[in-house]
Amino acid sequence: MKKSDFYFDLPEELIAQTPLERRDASRLLHLDKATGALEHRHFYDLPEYLRAGDCLVLNDSRVLPARLIGSRPSGGAVELVLLRDLGDGRWECLSRPGRKTRPGQELLFGDGELRATVEAVAEGGNRIVQFHYEGIFLEVLERLGKMPLPPYIKAELADSERYQTVYSREPGSAAAPTAGLHFTEALLEQIRAKGVKVCFVTLHVGLGTFRPVKEEEIEDHPMHAEFCIVPEKTARIINETKAAGGRVVAVGTTSCRTLESFAKQDGTLEPSSGWTDIFIYPGYRFKCIDALVTNFHLPESTLIMLVSALAGRENILNAYAVAVRERYRFFSFGDAMMIE
Repeated sequence: MKKSDFYFDLPEELIAQTPLERRDASRLLHLDKATGALEHRHFYDLPEYLRAGDCLVLNDSRVLPARLIGSRPSGGAVELVLLRDLGDGRWECLSRPGRKTRPGQELLFGDGELRATVEAVAEGGNRIVQFHYEGIFLEVLERLGKMPLPPYIKAELADSERYQTVYSREPGSAAAPTAGLHFTEALLEQIRAKGVKVCFVTLHVGLGTFRPVKEEEIEDHPMHAEFCIVPEKTARIINETKAAGGRVVAVGTTSCRTLESFAKQDGTLEPSSGWTDIFIYPGYRFKCIDALVTNFHLPESTLIMLVSALAGRENILNAYAVAVRERYRFFSFGDAMMIE
């Protein structure tokens, strides 16, 4: 299939720049994947589409304040975005300006509270950086770091917690699992009260999420790898749900990719952890998930290819055309879809 098969025209003003005041007040476009039928609802209506005996799978990864703004000893400004923890204080980072962060360069952050040495240039131009600090690195990062918002969001975020899900608890992501941003504690309690099990996986989202597909033949696109975990409790709940005839409803493409990476052919799971570079596009046969809650994705992205694999390309492109016409809000702080 070709990248251009997944193009749609999106007016720039529909890209949401800030979150709604109330998380679950966003709109929800419901898509019946069998018929293509659409319903316009709100996210707080989601429990109406869930049934007793279903399980809802959420990604509990927490976004690191991974954007560090500092200086070189000469006084020039520098910015690092932490991408991957290599252990012992070493990280793979995005750097700006790249030409000024050569191997051997020393960098300073927070009046020297955090120092860094550029060790090497990695594949793709990222930098391998060794950090030097006193105490606990995550605590230093909380003091000095900023939230690494996606490049299409130009507005400043007043409250950094709005780029975290209410259930986030495992630090490690460079971007939020945004389908989960719509949930409130009260909505989750309402879902549990209906007899729906709620369980968690962890996938630490990398900035490769925003990497464009450059190859015209999508099969030639190299996927970025991300680290993910299926805990024992989650595997057990999903296996029990399937055995009893319930549905597995993934929240977000990250939860979907985690489950599909580790599921056996019969859809069951064992506790697992590891890196995944699974690329899901039309023709893929889903093993584990039955339904998906997701946001609206970029044209020609791997994520619109994933939802097209689940619901059919024509159904998705029609749903997106309707969403544009009805002025839905797109991307990270935008509205949501449920595909079942």
